[in-house]
Amino acid sequence: MKWYVICTRPRWELKIFKALLEQGIEVYCPTYTAVRQWSDRKKKIRKPYFNSYVFVRLEEAERNLVFSIPGVIRYVFWQGKAARVRDEEIGLMKEYLDGEQQGSIGVEHLKIGQEVTFTGGAFRNRKAKIEEIGQKKVLLVLPVLGYRITTRIADLVP
Repeated sequence: MKWYVICTRPRWELKIFKALLEQGIEVYCPTYTAVRQWSDRKKKIRKPYFNSYVFVRLEEAERNLVFSIPGVIRYVFWQGKAARVRDEEIGLMKEYLDGEQQGSIGVEHLKIGQEVTFTGGAFRNRKAKIEEIGQKKVLLVLPVLGYRITTRIADLVP
């Protein structure tokens, strides 16, 4: 069985995730908690890390099963074939996005614009540039991947 990437309708990732689970298909949609402010209240909501994408693990012959779910648009293709994601890459995403990493560093050593290296987890030994610094978290830019991520300060070393 291989992991594939499905394109979804905008903001339908979690609906499709639940529907695929109900069909018995192995699916992965990493999420984070965000606080949204309305004029009268604040609310915590779950948001996917990858907008309009969901990962599914299927046999090649079963790939068309996902199209029975409303909101599934297509597979991501690479060089004319459905793009596959290696098990190791999914494992690294799960370890980093869903897990807890350990490390050691104090916030007093960090500065905006400074380049840092991850000490553990999926991005171990990868370099990133600090964009914002909070009390316990840091917003980083990973130039190799082209992503902005938030991480705990303990996961970095200057």
